[in-house]
Amino acid sequence: MAFRLDNVVPWGRTFEEYDMMFQISKLDKSVKIAGFGDGPASFNWEANNAGYSVTSFDPIYQFSKDQISLRIDEVRKIVMKQMKDNQENFVWTKIRDLEQLEKIRMGAMNIFLEDFERGKSEGRYVYHELPERLSVPDNYFDVGISSHFLLLYAELGVEFHINAISEMLRICKEIRIFPILNLDSKGTELVNEIRDYFEKYCKTNIVETAYEFQKGGNKLLVMRKNIANEFEGRGIHT
Repeated sequence: MAFRLDNVVPWGRTFEEYDMMFQISKLDKSVKIAGFGDGPASFNWEANNAGYSVTSFDPIYQFSKDQISLRIDEVRKIVMKQMKDNQENFVWTKIRDLEQLEKIRMGAMNIFLEDFERGKSEGRYVYHELPERLSVPDNYFDVGISSHFLLLYAELGVEFHINAISEMLRICKEIRIFPILNLDSKGTELVNEIRDYFEKYCKTNIVETAYEFQKGGNKLLVMRKNIANEFEGRGIHT
């Protein structure tokens, strides 16, 4: 099935948020970082400006700046109404209220839109949809990150998640996935299934982070490949 922009709800996050989720500032600036499903975040622009090497992958990058901007405008009020209706599910500390949330999100997405065409020409924004194979060599990236996508959507099924993570692990020496909840702010059995499936190839840890906006969503899954038993992009393919 073709990827459709009208099925996407663009919602951008900042470098500060990514840093709290993934501990980016603890990484050496020489490492290569791959962001999967980054969407219209300001993270890429901010990180590269700060001296990090970040490449973002997302199916939304197949569309033009104007198309993405139009879609952001289409869903803005819908998303904010959903946030208002469900605000008891979130922690209003670092983000004080709905007004500040909208300001942060729109600010991040506006930065992305201003940077998108240049970043795409520089190879920082790459059109790609997991779990499709990338034309990237094995172990090219040091760290791969996925924010608010993998594990969050349990309805995609364990096979999808295994195949997506397999491709991430093929090109990344380590991956980090945040959060490890589903959309209902509940723990997901996918975490245990993923850890069990990859235990032969990876050392996995669950790390508490400084970021918690979705209640209970302050845990990060870290998966690092075992050098002695190198992972070769295995997955479930039917």
